[in-house]
Amino acid sequence: MTARTGKEYLAGLRDDRQIWLGDRTVSVLDEPCFQGSLRGMADYFDWQHQFADECLVDDPEKPGEKMNASLIVPRCADDLARRHVALERLSRYSNGLLGRTPDYVNVVLSGHVARKDIWDRGTDPVFHERLTRFHREVIEGDLSMTHTIIHANIDKGAGDLAGMNADLTLHVVKRTETGVVVRGGKVLGTLAPFADELYVYPSAPIPSGAEQYALCFSIPMNTKGLITVCRDHYGNNADVADSPFSSRFDEQDAFIIFDDVEVPYERLFVDGDLNVYNNISAGVSPGNTIQQTAIRAMVKLEFAYDLCTQIAKVSNSDSRPDVAAMLGEIHTYMSLTRSAIIAAEARAHEWGTSGAFFPHGDIAALRCVMPGWMTRVNQIIKALGSHNLLATPSLKAFDNPAIGPLLEKYLPGANGMEARERARIMRMGWDFAGSALGSRLELYEMFYLGSAARGLQTDHMVAQKNGEGGQVKDFMKESGIIPGDA
Repeated sequence: MTARTGKEYLAGLRDDRQIWLGDRTVSVLDEPCFQGSLRGMADYFDWQHQFADECLVDDPEKPGEKMNASLIVPRCADDLARRHVALERLSRYSNGLLGRTPDYVNVVLSGHVARKDIWDRGTDPVFHERLTRFHREVIEGDLSMTHTIIHANIDKGAGDLAGMNADLTLHVVKRTETGVVVRGGKVLGTLAPFADELYVYPSAPIPSGAEQYALCFSIPMNTKGLITVCRDHYGNNADVADSPFSSRFDEQDAFIIFDDVEVPYERLFVDGDLNVYNNISAGVSPGNTIQQTAIRAMVKLEFAYDLCTQIAKVSNSDSRPDVAAMLGEIHTYMSLTRSAIIAAEARAHEWGTSGAFFPHGDIAALRCVMPGWMTRVNQIIKALGSHNLLATPSLKAFDNPAIGPLLEKYLPGANGMEARERARIMRMGWDFAGSALGSRLELYEMFYLGSAARGLQTDHMVAQKNGEGGQVKDFMKESGIIPGDA
């Protein structure tokens, strides 16, 4: 197979993976709390078949078979355009509320495969050959991957790999004839209970002398010693009308513990080589990976704009100047995001020397502003909905002959809007911004690609390294403020 259905995806989760929820281990497929999320992820895999013309492409190595377009290794503008269509359609399944659908890590992995020239800086070509074979395995199995790339740096006063953090974060402790044994923790394993594979790869450079932390590999979620510690589950088993997002879209987050896990050499793609490890993130993420995240954000902002407009119409306030300004604010965020994507794809170019073709890296600026925009969207939803978000009955109540008629009379919307429609809109607004899942989504967006502050610092340092600037000095020379040869 190269493109699974939801049923086939669920069958792949029947294994002996170690998943902790609260104080107990659970079977993913049998755990009552997970049933809504499982349906949501299964429907994602069916979605790619429902919109096969957009989401699937011909498998170049298996005539007659189809694969998810997010696994295209981008080599030209047509590849990026084709991938864009798929990424946008896949995002529309959840209207951007699912942040770690499999297409995200698919894009990451495909970008890594494209940048063979980075791996060529190492001493052994076998590592990229392994990576390419694994990419093929993901295509043929249509595997659901998650990642965990952040060091378990508990002590923020020490360096990421210093003090107590040195022992807590993932590192090599032993080597065997068949692989490396790793120990430590990593965050944030979003989707981990519902994934087939865990892909570990670099997120930031590490210093010389820390080679035991310089790892890139992938292992199945049921690997011995791999422990997934879930947070409380924010999903519920309510009707979709009452909880449109919480009933299906809690993708779970987890702390991942590697309790002396053996990673087979065949699945080891970087092993202590800082020349490779320290260049992967900067060489792939700013252009390649951000295409997926920006498209998802654009789709989410489009939905948020329409949702907020509908919330305002409930009270006939959408034309009030203060409300219209807030709606226009979200529309501006949406338009800027769309424009950044269009510009970056139009200015796409070859990255490195191995034929990788990614959008322009300026698109990465979105990672610095998006956390603030998404947080602001939630504030606007709460401001527009106000007490109405807290005074909305269940849709089921309308079917009760004792209370239904009273709800229809006393809880309608303005301008003839029926009470049921008002309830649908307000419950959707609450689930988006105020429910347990809504609060999780807001926090998730705040640190989706690291903190905004770190992103801003990185952008400045990269700009200075690339020689940007000089306009002030040029102006002073031209104006005679300083000598021309200064």
